[in-house]
Amino acid sequence: MSTLAQQFTGLFSRISRPASDALPVRLGATRAGTGSTAHHVSGFDQPLVWVAVVLLVWGLVMVYSASIAMPDNPKFANYAHTHFLLRHSISLVVAFVGALVAFQIPVATWEKVAPWLFVASLVLLIAVLIPHVGKGVNGARRWISLGIMNFQPSELAKLAVLLYASDYMVRKMEVKEDFFRAVAPMAVAIAVVGLLLLAEPDMGAFMVIAVIAMGILFLSGVNARMFFLIAAILVVAFGLMIALSDWRRERIFAYLDPWTEKNALGKGYQLTHSLIAIGRGEIFGVGLGGSVEKLNWLPEAHTDFLLAVIGEEFGLIGVLAVIGMFLWMTRRIMHIGRQAIALDRVFAGLVAQGVGIWMGFQAFINMGVNLGALPTKGLTLPLMSYGGSAILISLVALSIVLRIDYENRQLMHGGRA
Repeated sequence: MSTLAQQFTGLFSRISRPASDALPVRLGATRAGTGSTAHHVSGFDQPLVWVAVVLLVWGLVMVYSASIAMPDNPKFANYAHTHFLLRHSISLVVAFVGALVAFQIPVATWEKVAPWLFVASLVLLIAVLIPHVGKGVNGARRWISLGIMNFQPSELAKLAVLLYASDYMVRKMEVKEDFFRAVAPMAVAIAVVGLLLLAEPDMGAFMVIAVIAMGILFLSGVNARMFFLIAAILVVAFGLMIALSDWRRERIFAYLDPWTEKNALGKGYQLTHSLIAIGRGEIFGVGLGGSVEKLNWLPEAHTDFLLAVIGEEFGLIGVLAVIGMFLWMTRRIMHIGRQAIALDRVFAGLVAQGVGIWMGFQAFINMGVNLGALPTKGLTLPLMSYGGSAILISLVALSIVLRIDYENRQLMHGGRA
């Protein structure tokens, strides 16, 4: 009889235990449910915020350092030495306000507006191709002028595709094994986005969007054979784009042997000067402001090749610090996504992990290009490189992740998302 009473007591003690105690999730460094004492939990992931702030502030300093000599170039003779610093500062203020607004929006609302945001991004991608609407720079028509800043629709497309793909796979979860009902419609949507991006042209953004979509497919658990078939088709498609484009093909050949006279003064010019800058920095760098390559030797030093200037001025230590922060941030974002899925919030989990894939992959490509490990590709370093729309959309994406984390914490402590 006493044994039966003990069993009933154990049963009801397990039922009365808080829901967060049964979930395989962590709050910071403390596992939920390891004790009976109450936890004081902050409203959002503060370490993630501080890492993002460090990257933003460091990026602001490096944009100023990398661009301070640009007015010495006749092309930028009308600019003040603080031109890019001021514009980048304005972009940070606008992005901060946008991030605060985005954080106030519940994740359920993002799920509802995801298809409409995707449609809006398609409209903007079409609009940027219209003469006198889209602004062309260096042969590419990628920007729409908004006065205080130039907006790049391809950046919005990254966020829109991420939200749309997550929402789509949640709606199609019951038929995810059926290629024609689940995967094919999304593949067509991504192909349309890809065609519009290649018309700009912006192959780098298309690569990031394709990887985000593939990541969402993989994380949502589609059939492995379908996944690898789509991956193989994408690889073949990108290979054909390179093979059928003379300038893309020349860029690949220049990457394979950048030090020949033809390549060093042609398609491999940026790569060789990026490697010279990083090599000159050695272990500890030449000091902030001491870069020589930024003195109009290295093109796009404040955007695509900001890491090369960091390598020259802060050395190997600086480059490793940047790599370490992006690795930590990506891992943290993926962890927040895993928490959301453990709480049965599939859309929120896919969005968070999609942002992790986005930030991690784009940073990886940019670092690989700067270090000579990958062919030259026009992708900026997230949160650090100069670029108003990129900073804005990146901070909005991070604020959505923080909102997901905030709602996770509310649910784990008995509240509602």
